[in-house]
Amino acid sequence: MKTTLSLALSSLLVLAPPALAARSSADVLIRHATVVDVEHGRTVPGQAVAIRGGDIVAVGEDKALAGQWRAGRTIDARDRYLIPGLWDMHVHFGGGPALVEENKALLPLYVAHGITTVRDASGDLPEQVLSWRGQIASGQLFGPQLFTSGAKIEGIAPVWKGTIEVGDEAGVDAALDREQRDQVDFVKITDSTLKPELFLYAVSEAKKRGLRTSGHIPMALTVGQAVDAGISSIEHLDYAFQAGIPDEARIAADFAAGRIDRTEASRRLHTGFDRDTAMAAYRRFAERGVAVTPTLDGGRILSFLDTEPHDNDPYLAYIGPGLRKTYTWRVERAAKATPEQIQARHERYAQVASVLPMLQEAGVRIMAGTDAGFLNSYNYPGIGLHNELALYVREGLTPAQALVAATRNGPAWFGKLDRYGAVQAGKAADLVLLERNPLQDIAATRAIDTVVMRGQVYDRAALDAMLAETRARVAAWNAEASETAP
Repeated sequence: MKTTLSLALSSLLVLAPPALAARSSADVLIRHATVVDVEHGRTVPGQAVAIRGGDIVAVGEDKALAGQWRAGRTIDARDRYLIPGLWDMHVHFGGGPALVEENKALLPLYVAHGITTVRDASGDLPEQVLSWRGQIASGQLFGPQLFTSGAKIEGIAPVWKGTIEVGDEAGVDAALDREQRDQVDFVKITDSTLKPELFLYAVSEAKKRGLRTSGHIPMALTVGQAVDAGISSIEHLDYAFQAGIPDEARIAADFAAGRIDRTEASRRLHTGFDRDTAMAAYRRFAERGVAVTPTLDGGRILSFLDTEPHDNDPYLAYIGPGLRKTYTWRVERAAKATPEQIQARHERYAQVASVLPMLQEAGVRIMAGTDAGFLNSYNYPGIGLHNELALYVREGLTPAQALVAATRNGPAWFGKLDRYGAVQAGKAADLVLLERNPLQDIAATRAIDTVVMRGQVYDRAALDAMLAETRARVAAWNAEASETAP
C-alpha cells in the first residue's frame, strides 16, 4: 500500500504544472521590463530577468518566469527599458599622490551615471589604480569594474609622469616584463619622447606576448605602420582622420628628417583629406581588428572654449580643487590662441568628427570613451559618456550604433562578450534600467531609474545619495583649500 501511494504521489509531482512545482530562488527579479536587445537594435517587451549573485540566471516572458522564480527583491520595471551596463573605454586618474582621494571620489560618479565598467588609459597614479582594481573586484572599494594599463611606456624624460621610460629595445623588453608582472589589462604606449622605431617594437613585442595595445602614434610614423605592427586600439579620432590624408607618409618622413616641425606637420595632416584613402585605411582597421576610441567630447570642449564657458558648470561640484587646478594648463593654452587659430580649431573639430560614420560604414569597432579625468578640462567623469554618445548621433551614427559602442564594443575588445553586452542568462548582472527607449533617443541613457552592478541594486535614491556624498566631500575640500590659501 505504501509503495502504491508513493508511486501515485511521484506521478502527481511529475505531472504537476509549473505553477505548482517548486520555484527556483533568485536574489533579484526584475519584472515587466522592456529589454533592449542592443546587438540587433530592437526591444523585447514584457520580460522578466532573474539575478542570483553577480549573474543573470534567467530571462524570459514575464508571466512564465515569474511563476518559475522567487526572489528576495522584486523590481517592477513596467514602462521602462533595460540595457546592459555602460562602459567608458578611456578614462584617466592622476594629478599626483596628493590627489589620490580626489581621484577615488570619482569612482561613484561612474556608477551613478550607469557606467559599470571603465578602462583606465593611464595617468600618473598607476600603482594606486592597480590597487583599486583589485579592491573593487574583491568588494573592498566601491566603484565600477576597472581595467587598467598600469604605467604607460614612454621614451626618456617624457612630458607625462607615471611612465616607464625606455631608450632601447632592452628597455622595452624590461617594461613589458613589468607590465606582465603587474597583470595589466592592456599596454598603453605614448609618443612624448619615445623613438618611433621603439614604438613599433613595443607594439609588435606586446602582441607576441598576447598583450593588447593602445596609444598615441608618433608623428614620424603613419597610422598604417602602427596598424601593421599590431596595435589593438587607436585612441582619439584625430589619428583616424590622419589616415585619410594621401600625403601622410611624406609628412611623417619630413618630420622624422627634421625638414618640418610639429606645427607644420600638424597643419599638413589636416589638409587634403580624401574619402577613398580614408575608407581603404578604415577597411584595413576592420580587417586587422583595430578599434577606435573617438573621445569626441574632450576634443569638442577644448575646441570651443572660446564660445562655451565652463566656469559655472554644475558638474564642477563633483571635481575636487586639486583636480580642478589641473584643468588650468589646457585652458591657458587655448586662451593664447589668435582668432585665426581659434577658427582653425573649430574647423578641425568638424573635420575630424566627420569621419565617425565612415568608420562605422567600414565596419570598424568604435568604442565609446571620454578621456575624462585630470588635465582634460571640464571633461567630467560619468556624465561625459552621455555627452559622448550624443555627439556620436549628432555626427551620423544611429542611437542603436552609439549604444553598441557603449555596451558591446568594449567587452568585445577585451574578449569578454561571453559575460557582458547583453541582457541574457549567463551574462554578468550589470544592468541599467532607463525611463525611456534609447533606441529612439540616445539622450534616454541619461534617464536612469536603477543601476544593477555585480548583482547589487542601486535605485534612484541610492544613486542620488552617491552624488550627494561626492558633492559634500568636494565642498569640504573646497572649504579647506580656501582656509589654507595665502
